[in-house]
Amino acid sequence: MFDDLFKFIGELFEAERIGLHEPCFAGNEIDYLTKTIQSGYVSSVGEYVQLFEQAMAEYTGSRFAIATVNGTAALHAGLLASGVNPGDLVLTQSLTFVATANAIDYCGAAPVFIDVDEDTLGLSPKALKAWLDQHCVLREGVCYYQKTGQRISACLPMHTFGLPARIEEIKTICHDYHLPLVEDAAEALGSKSNGKSLGTFGHCGIFSFNGNKIITTGGGGMIVTDDEILARSLKHITTTAKEDHPWAYKHDRIGFNYRMPNLNAALGLAQLEQLDTFLDKKQRLTDKYKAFFETREWKFVTPIEGGNSNNWLNAVVLPTKEIRDQLLAQSHRNNIFLRPVWNPLHQLSLFDKSLRDGQKNTNYFSELIVNLPSSVVG
Repeated sequence: MFDDLFKFIGELFEAERIGLHEPCFAGNEIDYLTKTIQSGYVSSVGEYVQLFEQAMAEYTGSRFAIATVNGTAALHAGLLASGVNPGDLVLTQSLTFVATANAIDYCGAAPVFIDVDEDTLGLSPKALKAWLDQHCVLREGVCYYQKTGQRISACLPMHTFGLPARIEEIKTICHDYHLPLVEDAAEALGSKSNGKSLGTFGHCGIFSFNGNKIITTGGGGMIVTDDEILARSLKHITTTAKEDHPWAYKHDRIGFNYRMPNLNAALGLAQLEQLDTFLDKKQRLTDKYKAFFETREWKFVTPIEGGNSNNWLNAVVLPTKEIRDQLLAQSHRNNIFLRPVWNPLHQLSLFDKSLRDGQKNTNYFSELIVNLPSSVVG
């Protein structure tokens, strides 16, 4: 049943073992890492941290960028600095990696799971507005969940697989309900909506540089924002809330040891220099997948009008769960490591008591989506 697909993927990658998304090191990585080691500044103090932050701010069109040890740390800090407090509720989606909801829990808040759009796989503005209109009230400029009186302190959409969600519509709804918008753009560096970089529509946005992302620092994340006060707060709380002093160890609040080491930043800068090349090559790969599936019954996932995806992970929707499971099992036996989408977070025991809407699209796609090998090739 799947022989033609396996043959096609084998011809694309020409490898005995075909991973889902493997890193590509073809630039200045060794040079920058060598210079970092020779400098002796391998931890969070070093020039490459600042250089990487500056380059990320420039690339995304943001005023400020703050590097962190990973994307989850970036999410946690971004939510805290945006005013999420213990006991609050944060609106997000269930079709996402667990880190999205974990970061909310780290703040002592609880997620509210809103369904995704069937064409973006990201948070649905229609579903978001429907839930807010039905369940929430504004009092003195603050949004509350009517049933319990809990404050709703942020909205956290995620751009799934690098595909742009309807972020402009989400931003408008957040503005109407006085909700800080924190963008989980962990998978979406290089993606845009109507020409504007994802991660730059809200109060702040975060990116991940895990080993499987479009660029990697081994482990790392970044927060971007145009708000100078927020940027200072983010830099402060991610540096153990240490007051600026040449030698004294004074800390004025609970902070976190979340700053990115210089070694990782050196790797990240070399990777970022190649991002446009990666994007071009990944678009060519995506075009080949799209052409392949045009003559088949399976739906190949593409961005909505006005959206430009970084094509981080290509995805296809299978007709049934049984066919999906057969494909995954047979592909792994052929050393082609396809992947299903995450288990919806509202189905995990960690979050199964969380507030949610009907989750129609989330439940549907969670059983049918398969991610295809999407490494940079060519």
